Amino acid sequence: MLKSMLLPGGALLLGVMALMYSGWLTLALPALSFLYYCALAGGMLLAWRFHSSRTFLALLVLFLAGQAVPLLAGGTPAVVLTIVRIVSVLVPIDFVLVAVMHERGFTMESISPVVLLLFVESVVVFVFSRISVTTPSAAHVHHASATVQFQGYALIVLAAACAFLAGRFLFTRKPADSALFWSLLAFFLSLRFTGNARISIVYAATAACILATSIIENSYLLAYHDELTTLPSRRAFKEALLRLQDPYSIAVVDIDHFKKFNDTYGHDTGDQVLRLVAANLARVTGGGQAYRCGGEEFNILFPGKSTAEVVEHLERLRENIQTSEFRMRGNDRRQAPRGPDRRNEKNKGRTAKGHVIRQLAQDKCPTSLSVTVSIGVATSSRQNADPDSVLKTADKALYRAKANGRNRVESASTKRARTQAAGIA
Repeated sequence: MLKSMLLPGGALLLGVMALMYSGWLTLALPALSFLYYCALAGGMLLAWRFHSSRTFLALLVLFLAGQAVPLLAGGTPAVVLTIVRIVSVLVPIDFVLVAVMHERGFTMESISPVVLLLFVESVVVFVFSRISVTTPSAAHVHHASATVQFQGYALIVLAAACAFLAGRFLFTRKPADSALFWSLLAFFLSLRFTGNARISIVYAATAACILATSIIENSYLLAYHDELTTLPSRRAFKEALLRLQDPYSIAVVDIDHFKKFNDTYGHDTGDQVLRLVAANLARVTGGGQAYRCGGEEFNILFPGKSTAEVVEHLERLRENIQTSEFRMRGNDRRQAPRGPDRRNEKNKGRTAKGHVIRQLAQDKCPTSLSVTVSIGVATSSRQNADPDSVLKTADKALYRAKANGRNRVESASTKRARTQAAGIA
């Protein structure tokens, strides 16, 4: 969890800070400005291409804030200081609003309210900047140093926004939420060093790059992780097989009577069952790594382990799943009543029986369900070192576990031992 929080946004920001303080970043201001706009434009193009409206809007917030603060064109100290104080409050609020948005792509319904809000905020910033120019005391405001001291309320808003974004990431585990957190910190550093254009624009570009890289990170997760269970997907499993070295063990896990869950209680309940089993699989001991390879089937890889070394861990996994408390969240929408029957009178007789069955399923629906799994495991050997062959052997052990009553662990070595005993007899 800590790794996914720090990478890539935290690592990128820390790397840029190290470059700034080491003095190795010697690019001229025009080159840094070019990189800043490239980061913004590239991030927006990626967000548009991957239909990530939240990241696009966050980059738009950074662009408008950067234009308001005059990172490049300069401005009187009074105007800059006033705008910095306003922006230091508006940007965290905007990032929180972007974080709670539902990702619906680039539709007018989802984007229009945010664009209207950004327009109103831009007008507010413009009005206050005009007021600061005409205020008599404005002439006495000077930048004594390259840093800007934020007001207490701005720091409170920043802390609250960062706490919210960090908490949201812990809940969703999505790269976009982590990127919003680190991008907000990077942009605040750019505001703090507004008096030094080079440092300020470097941190502003870092904020844009963090958001852009989150799109790539999210695409990687979608390609190599199952969205429903968050476990690595079949593609990750296939690549892991290529890296295996003898010896190793493969366990195949299948949820018992999963089709019955879907048919009786609906797909929403089926998804809950999958998440429950996946949560237990993610905590498997013995050095195993679980993968969801399709439907209700999961695979576990144990590099460098034999069947004798992993059976105990698989038994513990099976028991944990069996004893896990699974509470129903409610009936599937397909079972909920949908108002008066709109079908013709001649069809009512034919549907009466089906309606009664569905009604009985609703009335007798339990508040908790028992979930069990069957597991088959096989280990590589000199005669059977090919991963596909080992996987097929584990599949056969799984079928044997189902045939022997389900909710059990069967190993290929057990079958070989039985065969050898039968031959001796």
